Amino acid sequence: MAEKSYLDLKSEVWDTKKCSGCGACIAVCPADALSFAEGEMVVSPRSNGYCKQVNDSVPCGACYAVCPRTGDQPNETVGNYLEMFTAKASFEIPHRQSGGAVTAILSDALDSGLIDAVVTVTEDPWTLRPSSVVITKSDVLIQEAGSRYSWWVPLLASLKEAAITRKYTKIAVIGVPCVVQAATRIRTSDNDLLRPYAKAIRLVIGLFCTETFDYAGLVQGKLEKKYAIALHEIKKLDVKGKLDILKQDDTYLSIPLADLEDTIRPGCRICTDFSSLGADISAGSVGSPAGYTTMIIRSATGKGFVENAVRNKKLMIESGVDVAAIEKLAATKIRKNTSK
Repeated sequence: MAEKSYLDLKSEVWDTKKCSGCGACIAVCPADALSFAEGEMVVSPRSNGYCKQVNDSVPCGACYAVCPRTGDQPNETVGNYLEMFTAKASFEIPHRQSGGAVTAILSDALDSGLIDAVVTVTEDPWTLRPSSVVITKSDVLIQEAGSRYSWWVPLLASLKEAAITRKYTKIAVIGVPCVVQAATRIRTSDNDLLRPYAKAIRLVIGLFCTETFDYAGLVQGKLEKKYAIALHEIKKLDVKGKLDILKQDDTYLSIPLADLEDTIRPGCRICTDFSSLGADISAGSVGSPAGYTTMIIRSATGKGFVENAVRNKKLMIESGVDVAAIEKLAATKIRKNTSK
């Protein structure tokens, strides 16, 4: 059977507004023909019209093979795992989200030489505008810590820079479930064009996620206009069934997600994966007390990274995760996004 091309991806995913915006197709396109335009609520990539398979009859299919929106969506809440515990960094992380455990693991891995690059999300500290980046130094990683995954950003677009352009061979990818699903497809695919990426990815850390938001729609359309919140007033954003905003004066504002429906990325409305089922390590604040991170260890690889961080006194772990809280939120997401 012939490989499917970007035209199939366009008709099945882009045109139906199912695109997750993960950026995987952009990263793996050998012709660099795909990209995301700037602007409010960009729902899918754009193509310059050149495709090796369509134009030159050269077998490819890489973009279709990595897309997390083709095929069936998962219906598990927590999924399979080896261990589950609550954790926090044992050193100071200035802008950490919950317990800073993910930053602690990645920082330790960079210092130990277990990885040589991290594909992640950073943001402008004044405007909060997110971007996908490649980080190779632990001090930079620590300085940039803090979840930006409430924003939509094509994170995996930077995977090409890390693996192909800069030729890193031990890459950690951290992202929301659609990013994890795409990374899993890269790692398990028999498409020859994806092998350099699969070989380079050493660790995948997935974040708990209900949905992601369009930057312009949420910031300009809601926070600034409706709620009169200036960006410089915001210290931290967190999504746990609602949008919690911690302001610089340490006061909180919670906004129901129902009030943000028009800022949610359309492709999020079919996603049924809350806990990043395909990751080596899944992490989030749900299920743990304030100041701690829930960690779900799903593979021997993930377990090894955690043990190394504990051994090097970068990470502290404890028992006592509220699994029911995770299952409840995950089940709510499944029910919400399969009832449409």
